[in-house]
Amino acid sequence: MAFLIPLLNNPDLVSRVYDAVLEAICTGEIAGTDRITQEAIAAMLGVSRQPVLQALRMLEKDGLLRSTPNKKGMELVPLDAQFISHLYSVRSTLDALAAKSTASIPRPDLRDEGYQLLKQGRVASQEGQLNQLVLADLAFHQFIYKASGNPFLEQSSTLHWHHTRRVMSTYLRMPASFRNVWNEHQAILDAIIKGESREAEKLSRQHALNSIDFLFAHSADVQETQAVKPATKSRKTS
Repeated sequence: MAFLIPLLNNPDLVSRVYDAVLEAICTGEIAGTDRITQEAIAAMLGVSRQPVLQALRMLEKDGLLRSTPNKKGMELVPLDAQFISHLYSVRSTLDALAAKSTASIPRPDLRDEGYQLLKQGRVASQEGQLNQLVLADLAFHQFIYKASGNPFLEQSSTLHWHHTRRVMSTYLRMPASFRNVWNEHQAILDAIIKGESREAEKLSRQHALNSIDFLFAHSADVQETQAVKPATKSRKTS
């Protein structure tokens, strides 16, 4: 875990420790086999153990960390099949509602910013920049949530972004994983711009379900740990 750099003391130190460790988890810098201790994190960040303890407790509450069996440190909560299936079931519902709400009226005002986000994603895809791909994907969905005008939708989705980032960073490392993502994003955006709320809703739900289908079809790690079959079947957008 040599990715962590010393932090300067300030009143917001706990938040900075939290953000540093969260980023390392979401990008895969902290692996599933790593044992995470207060002492190690404090030494790498150049801080005392107290803010590290508070930050690790916050990450545990977020469902990202858990105590090791011998209680000597913490470890990542595994990304098993059931966890991923539950996560994407929630995402498909929230994404669909956000798209439907955003497209309740034609939204030509979203064209320029939306197409700029699509462009950024396609560039990252062509260049194979995994971290930028993940961030661009999340930025597109957050853009729709914000445009929905429903603050509760936006807040609800934010609770799950770190889990989504972690899933993407862990499993979407093969070139085929983002092959159709940006075409699907464009179809969703075009439906929103036209004010086609039902189409936007359908495409957004299908997009999330396509993602989970891809994860289970192409990830040997998921298949090997799969205790519960995903609650989705093969789908094609009509």
